Amino acid sequence: MYLGLDIGTSSVKGVLIDEKQKIVASASAALSVSRPHPGWSEQAPEDWWKACGKAVKALARQKPKAIAQVEGIGLSGQQHGATLLGKDDKVLRPAILWNDARSFAECRDIEEREPRARKIAGNIPLAGFTAPKLVWVKKHEPRVFDSVKKVLLPKDYVRLRMTGEYASDMSDSSGTFWLDIEKRAWSDELLEATDMSRDQMPKLFEGTDATGRLTTQVAKSWGMPKLPVVAGGGGDNPAAACGIGAVKPGEAFVSLGTSGVLFVSNERFMPNAARAVHAFCHAVPDTWHQMGVILSAAASLEWLAGLLKIPAPKLTAALGKTLSGPSSALFLPYLSGERTPVADAQIRGLVMGLGHETDAKTLTHAVLDGVAFAFRDSLEALRAAGTTVERVTAVGGGSRSELWLKIIATALDLTVDVPADGDFGGAFGAARLGLIAATGENFRKVCTPPRIAKSIKPEAKAREAYEHAYERYVQIYPAIREI
Repeated sequence: MYLGLDIGTSSVKGVLIDEKQKIVASASAALSVSRPHPGWSEQAPEDWWKACGKAVKALARQKPKAIAQVEGIGLSGQQHGATLLGKDDKVLRPAILWNDARSFAECRDIEEREPRARKIAGNIPLAGFTAPKLVWVKKHEPRVFDSVKKVLLPKDYVRLRMTGEYASDMSDSSGTFWLDIEKRAWSDELLEATDMSRDQMPKLFEGTDATGRLTTQVAKSWGMPKLPVVAGGGGDNPAAACGIGAVKPGEAFVSLGTSGVLFVSNERFMPNAARAVHAFCHAVPDTWHQMGVILSAAASLEWLAGLLKIPAPKLTAALGKTLSGPSSALFLPYLSGERTPVADAQIRGLVMGLGHETDAKTLTHAVLDGVAFAFRDSLEALRAAGTTVERVTAVGGGSRSELWLKIIATALDLTVDVPADGDFGGAFGAARLGLIAATGENFRKVCTPPRIAKSIKPEAKAREAYEHAYERYVQIYPAIREI
């Protein structure tokens, strides 16, 4: 048996698979987020550890014999979070999360101290990344900064509690802004630009490598007498790519979760920092990936549902299943700022074209269109970096809306494949990485794509109208940025 643990923002999820990769059991434990000030987002690292224990014990109640047979564990996690440890691994302050925007000014500080920063990292520094957070801590909490012995990402703090090892994988570490991503190694120049050192970093591994074994104490508590190996694992999106089988060059998926991701696997490092493309190491060896990231995907629909006090599924169902063209209104989904392609933490959303005739259906359609156009922005940024995308696989809660997928297919002019029912998220991908670390199997043999239930093609009769609407959409941000 093999276990995958996904340390998310809202929950920790555990998935147990057998040697044939059949899901034997799954369980989750909820997490809460603290927002002490506007734009801040924090969690207590101890809560991740407690939630892992709850999830594993829930699995053990379902399948006690299976839990006892676990030989490999993989970890997936929310990226970028700054977990600061002092003497004796004491947590010095709540972890600053990926969606915390406080350190946007510190991004400029890093580039002023190291003008080659974008070239070395292959990415633009963003407030969500780990390095700017440490610059913020030095400015505002100098005593904490001076006490930092190690900085770990969320899943890697869980690993420390599991194995006693300071370790991270290439894909998750790519989101720190301390990694030379092309060389797959820590960058002394980027560390120096934030007054950090290699001694404060964990050891780097590939996501398929074994990083240690469960300690005897944890193994006893979790009912795992075989002392399973713990794989390097991956950031949540690279781990999900392992789950969906996007490990070969050109394979891509679109994730319609709270945030949105257009993910493409690459055989080499292909940055486009100018358009805020995330060009990172993959969770598998000698492979990289690119991501276009939008901060409010399904979150945009949930925002509208809350505003109208109508459940999101009911809003989308009211639009029917046919697509004749785009909404008469245009929606810019920058409800909490945006990453690709604008890298602007301060910009906010907009609805354009409101009239007396505008109703709930019009607004719902506009929101679905706006998110699809944001994905199109990401696609254009990836293409500008030299990437060719021929089709995408849809994952995430929003992918349950066939109309939304039809809109995305039409806006991107790409076929969208829908997997057969199953769990292909970060926890499943992590379990696959745990299997590889324990058995030595080739990742290409293990990380295969799922069976496709249906393929949604662009709506030919609406294609031209969507192209015109997108041409209008791309003019909104430059027009309102200064306002």
